[in-house]
Amino acid sequence: MATGNYYVQRNNKNIETIERLLDEELPSFCYDYFLAIDGQTSTLTRLNYAHDLKIFFYFLQEKKFRKSKQVKEFTLEDLESVTSNDVEYFLSYLSHYFYADKGHTCNERAKARKLFSVRAMFKFFFNKGFISVDNTAKVATPKLHEKPIIRLDKNEVFNILDIAESGSGLTPHQMAYHEKNKVRDSAILTLFLGTGIRISELVGLNNDDLNFKDNSFIVTRKGGSKSILYFDDAVADALKRYLEYKENGSEILEEPNALFISNNRKRITVRAVENLVKKYAKIVSPLKKISPHKLRSTYGTQLYQATGDIYIVADVLGHKDVNTTRKHYAAISDENRRGVVGKVKLKRDDE
Repeated sequence: MATGNYYVQRNNKNIETIERLLDEELPSFCYDYFLAIDGQTSTLTRLNYAHDLKIFFYFLQEKKFRKSKQVKEFTLEDLESVTSNDVEYFLSYLSHYFYADKGHTCNERAKARKLFSVRAMFKFFFNKGFISVDNTAKVATPKLHEKPIIRLDKNEVFNILDIAESGSGLTPHQMAYHEKNKVRDSAILTLFLGTGIRISELVGLNNDDLNFKDNSFIVTRKGGSKSILYFDDAVADALKRYLEYKENGSEILEEPNALFISNNRKRITVRAVENLVKKYAKIVSPLKKISPHKLRSTYGTQLYQATGDIYIVADVLGHKDVNTTRKHYAAISDENRRGVVGKVKLKRDDE
């Protein structure tokens, strides 16, 4: 398969899900909104909007209209009747609600995202003159508290790569699969920690995206743009070892050009990568909840500490806004904090 087919397939799947939600679970006036934002947003962004709006309209059906009408029956007049108090109630409702017979909770960031999705739709219909008032603009965004930045320290980086190779600390059940997967898992962890790529970028890699002549590879960024990134010899060695292992296998692959393959001979999934990172990280640092994104944070922090150049870090990580990079990777690290111990004297030198 040609490079990029993974992303085409993913986008097509997202579009199909959006169309199903529009047909079955969202009011008919939402068609106009999603058509208008089609050329300005990614399929993943629109899918997230659709899911957020689905919950909002379900809330209106349950709490505002008391089940007197179905969501598919909602009109723009119903949208216009939504007050700022309704929206504030919605944000409170998100703290704990039931949907499809399951309980759900939203933290402050999830609430803020859903409010953004709702506001964007109301703003569209208000600007177009389809509704005369937009009361969502009167509702304050939930206060977002700073989250602690979690990453692996240098020794933990070494340890997680050692464990992926040796299997030390794995359960007997996990060890049953380790011999088959250790070369692949080591390559995945090394690629994360040596380049800082996103999980979607890693899953979408194909064999022919790699160029060992100059140790580079092509990644498809968020939004579909492509970038060339470079890796060191440690990453190159891990990738070459994995490619050799894969070539020597006798399995018939569903997608021969996919770089990372699952145990069922298909392109590895995002969920599978998340699980394998969690498996090894839990042994290395049980108190830290390490995800692929935390491995990306680990790389970004170490790169900034090594270069001191926030702009090159932003470029390598594919950040459009350097302030995002500065916020997450230029923070004072635990290592810096320990380094200041004893710098302030509380006694005279001769005491």
